[in-house]
Amino acid sequence: QVQLVESGGGGVQPGGSLRLSCAASASIFSIYTMSWYRQPPGKQRELVANITANYGTAYASSVEGRFTVSRDNAKKMVYLQMNDLRPEDTAVYYCNARRPPLIQYDYWGPGTQVTVSS
Repeated sequence: QVQLVESGGGGVQPGGSLRLSCAASASIFSIYTMSWYRQPPGKQRELVANITANYGTAYASSVEGRFTVSRDNAKKMVYLQMNDLRPEDTAVYYCNARRPPLIQYDYWGPGTQVTVSS
């Protein structure tokens, strides 16, 4: 069992920045693919970015060039640096841990709210 806890959300004006953090309890954190998802109000949850055990990264086209995902295996942390935030980035952001292709390893944090508004 892996527990994930997100932090760093809040309110910010358009063009501003936030850094989300996710703390993991996994005993072998380094083997997990870590992802950030978000769920805007009234919409489905969507993938924002992920980082593999080998530090490969991928981003949704809507955040490419503005968001950066990173991980610190020694601290069992994953981060999402969000720059040039837009109102459409408003959502609850969730941290996820998986061990592909093992589908039984699929863990979620409770989420953190990000609100971008002037």
